[in-house]
Amino acid sequence: MGTSYWRGELWLGPDYGLVQGQLGHTTAHAHYAHQLIIAVGSPVTVELDGVRHSGHCLLIPALQRHAMVQAPDPAFSLYAEPLRIAASDLQRCVEGVEASLPKLQAALEQCPRQPIADPRVERALQALDATLEGKVAATQLAAEAHVSLSQLERLFSRDVGLSVRRLVLWRRLRLAMALVLQGQSMTQAAHGAGFADSAHCSRTLKALFGVSAGQALKTLNPRLLA
Repeated sequence: MGTSYWRGELWLGPDYGLVQGQLGHTTAHAHYAHQLIIAVGSPVTVELDGVRHSGHCLLIPALQRHAMVQAPDPAFSLYAEPLRIAASDLQRCVEGVEASLPKLQAALEQCPRQPIADPRVERALQALDATLEGKVAATQLAAEAHVSLSQLERLFSRDVGLSVRRLVLWRRLRLAMALVLQGQSMTQAAHGAGFADSAHCSRTLKALFGVSAGQALKTLNPRLLA
């Protein structure tokens, strides 16, 4: 099974993330990010919807349930925000790229970004990010988007792939991780991202990534990218 702790480097960009090092095993989970695992040495084994797959390049689309089963050697794990980067573009933009953090980061920076086609969704997302530190009311997001609450939920289901509530949790977690990488404690980061407490933040991390905050952050050397 290997270790439950992730060890190595974590680089976090505005709409992507990179991990290089020993990838610990996880419980089954599904997160709102495309994930591409690149194994330089021995192949990695991942369970996708209950079926095990092994390989040197494994793509896990957003919201697909999976678990890290075995990663014998250090590997790379790339994460991309699905609203901005398509899964096919994530895989295509790193093909043939040298497996190093600087080279993979450069490739991700050049990866094409998808525009948000519906301006109502764009307005709701901007309002959401502006209110993450406090209470986020779906009715207020709907008002900012100039739609009814039921319309907003339908728009999010169509364009985002998540309910308003689940997207709020995802964005809170992303903000909390950025605050931790800026040097804040887990408690400070949790409050700064609008979580009730650090326990709530840790439960969300466990639910979305299958690992605890201690497993994911304490043994990774972080770097926040501009």
